[in-house]
Amino acid sequence: QAFSLFVKAKEVPAASRCAGGREGVRWRCCRQAFEELPGIHRHVALHHSGDVGRQEGLDAEPAAAGGNPADGPAPADSPEICWDIPDTSRISHGDLTSKVGEVLLYYCYCEVKDPEKLCAWQKALCQHLHLTGKVRVASEGINGTVGGSKVATSLYIEVMLSQPLFKNVLCKEDFKSSAGGAHCFPDLRVGVFKEIVPMGIDPKIVSYKETGIHLSPQEFHREVEQYLSQASQGQSDTILLDCRNFYESKIGQFQGCLAPDIRKFSYFPSYVDENLQLFKDKRVLMYCTGGIRCERGSAYLRSKAVCREVYQLKGGIHKYLEEFPDGFYRGKLFVFDDRYAICSNEDVISACRYCGALWDQYKLCSSPHCRQLVLTCPSCCNKGLTACCPVCQEKELKVTSRASGQILKEECECTWRRPRVPIEHVSQRMLDTGK
Repeated sequence: QAFSLFVKAKEVPAASRCAGGREGVRWRCCRQAFEELPGIHRHVALHHSGDVGRQEGLDAEPAAAGGNPADGPAPADSPEICWDIPDTSRISHGDLTSKVGEVLLYYCYCEVKDPEKLCAWQKALCQHLHLTGKVRVASEGINGTVGGSKVATSLYIEVMLSQPLFKNVLCKEDFKSSAGGAHCFPDLRVGVFKEIVPMGIDPKIVSYKETGIHLSPQEFHREVEQYLSQASQGQSDTILLDCRNFYESKIGQFQGCLAPDIRKFSYFPSYVDENLQLFKDKRVLMYCTGGIRCERGSAYLRSKAVCREVYQLKGGIHKYLEEFPDGFYRGKLFVFDDRYAICSNEDVISACRYCGALWDQYKLCSSPHCRQLVLTCPSCCNKGLTACCPVCQEKELKVTSRASGQILKEECECTWRRPRVPIEHVSQRMLDTGK
């Protein structure tokens, strides 16, 4: 609120905005003119954080004397958000915007009393460092995947670790990195949501605080090794559970895993509910891309009180592959940016949708009304087979042969033939052998 009031005080009166031919000028501060909101936000965060802090202290006094008692005291374990923005004046523009960079993936569960404020700071920080990507903020924490130059991502990590809100919660090892950059995302999207990972269950009902037991990559590797050994002898009491979406596990997964055929993580709770017998008295080893889906997924599974034990891979597949690039995970790792997948080994476990040849490079369905991903090899692409299913392929032909601007009803064989929540028809014999 203090930040907003400070920015508001720098507004140029509407009647004066045309003076000097600068019609777009909306704010003035430190003899500088600003036309866009992100610009004035960056300036205030970089040069006036102390002023904002003092303003906030002044604003707090009346509230302390006669504030709304219904608001209650601020949580003791939820520190104030620091508005620090790193000084980049000594860094060249080329180094800050270099296309040779990386993509960071991270999350942090913590109590956030003012998600809107954290969101505004994140947006200003990312814009200042020329980062693109997606950041989700909620009262339960933050989840982000951002890309930029190595100078920019390094500064981003440094500032994040110095943020009082994340002190003793977030550490450098929590940031997973891979080759990439700002070009891996079309833009920057920062927003406030109810959950930092969309499972569709109120965080107050199923909290990240009730998560499963975290296993390091080394511990998880040993568990999977033991599981596969016992399963081959028909003695396993463990389920190796992939809690990602079907199109992710399709191109890469751990050997011997159970990969649910679901399209969204928000379907995972229903999948568990419909298949509770599958997990009864079992030890469950869960994994996902970076670990965040396991935090809520394992908590939901534990809430059903049917499993003997629930474990999860700390840091997800990302961290596992850093230590075991030729371990028990085979194929590509799906990522939610324009790369679609990153590689750690040479195995190809998926096939072309049309000819069945080994292929694992995703493309968007060529039909304008569809957003599904499709595996179609170069040979089939050359034949014009570029849609995710025959229904979409036919629609694409209709669109190209008819007048432009025509809107066709969205329908896709890939979605209407797929059950929303699959029920696993697994015999007891298969469960006993770990298949």
